[in-house]
Amino acid sequence: MLNSKQEFFNTLEFVTIFFILLISIIITTAILYYNRKRRHLIDLSNFQNTLIQAQHEVQEQTMQTIGADLHDNIGQLLSLTSLTLNSIELENEEKAKEKIEASIALTIRSIKEMRMLGKLLQGDQLVAQGLPEAIRHEISWIEKTGKYLINYLEDGELPAANNPDKDLIIFRVIQEILNNIMKHAQANQIDIELSYADKKLFIQITDNGIGFDVNNLLKEQLGMGLQNIKKRISIIGGEVAFNSSLGNGTLVSIHIAYP
Repeated sequence: MLNSKQEFFNTLEFVTIFFILLISIIITTAILYYNRKRRHLIDLSNFQNTLIQAQHEVQEQTMQTIGADLHDNIGQLLSLTSLTLNSIELENEEKAKEKIEASIALTIRSIKEMRMLGKLLQGDQLVAQGLPEAIRHEISWIEKTGKYLINYLEDGELPAANNPDKDLIIFRVIQEILNNIMKHAQANQIDIELSYADKKLFIQITDNGIGFDVNNLLKEQLGMGLQNIKKRISIIGGEVAFNSSLGNGTLVSIHIAYP
């Protein structure tokens, strides 16, 4: 009788321990799942916020470029066209013909520039054509200033099934790096390399400017721009490194899982 009771209590204890362990496993699994889901939602929220901000910034950059080009380039072309037309002397038929032809050529140039601005207004569609195309377009606008020698190299063919959202964030980061060079580096040469291999995208941007102390800058308020670049690249699963020193220019290296 005692043995039967002992066996019953032993069985009951075993069953109790089993159910406690089972409940603990279920609770632990639920907590881990919830935490993973919460982290995923946080990451997704960060990505969406970064994407929206990048879209706004690309649009703002586009409008600034358009405004500058209307003032500095197309405005000058139209002013020159007007001056040429006003200087025509009908009495001198040969010179009048030359000036009319020059005015027509200037008008055609103005129309071409306006068409380019129209493409630039498309913004997201430019990135949708592919990251390399968007980069080439950005370089063409910088080259028009006449202040920089830009060497651009592509190595490897990016997959056709790209990620437009990720491309937009990458493109905005590249814009930000180039803007920093133009504002602060005092450089006259920029080298950009875009390469793709083993499902990874590598980007290197080098300038021959005055450089800076990376560690000190990251500690100061001025380093917020660098931190912002790091954060954006991290959100899309990449890493970025800044290699610079005073008087020796700057190298920015980015690698990202792609697509």
